[in-house]
Amino acid sequence: MGYRIAANLVLGADGSTTLGGSSSALSFPADRVRFHQLRREFKAILIGGNTARHEPYAKTPLPLIILSHQPHPFLLASNNLAVVWNLPLREAISRATLIYGDLLLEAGPALVSKAVDDELLTELFLSVSPKIPSENQIHLASLTAAAIQISEERIETPPGALFLHYRLAPSHH
Repeated sequence: MGYRIAANLVLGADGSTTLGGSSSALSFPADRVRFHQLRREFKAILIGGNTARHEPYAKTPLPLIILSHQPHPFLLASNNLAVVWNLPLREAISRATLIYGDLLLEAGPALVSKAVDDELLTELFLSVSPKIPSENQIHLASLTAAAIQISEERIETPPGALFLHYRLAPSHH
């Protein structure tokens, strides 16, 4: 069965993935609405250890898989839907889809880039903020080189913000 395996990432206009060490500082109201809409389309969320340490995941509406080499006692104590897996990304995605079904990666740029490079995703959702923090940047053209753009939606507030949606062809898991 083919599962949806998507990644959702917010970026600054310059490809920055954080502002002041957090991706949430790049977010904007329409992005937050879209973020929660996307979560309703999936059965589980996968994040990396760095995201678990720096982003607010104390509560999630879905099972939360933290891909990490170390335990996250605070997050595990506060989120009864969270588990920590010390697995390679491909194996974690394969296991997560077998257990839960459709999977949403809300990971940082390193994990998302690896998922794209390893052809593990079926979709990529990007929210582009007009902010230019020059922090933890990725190259958008490289990230989307093997992807087909499905849509581009310009957002009025803040001016310059947009949503991008791409389809990717995953390899066999």
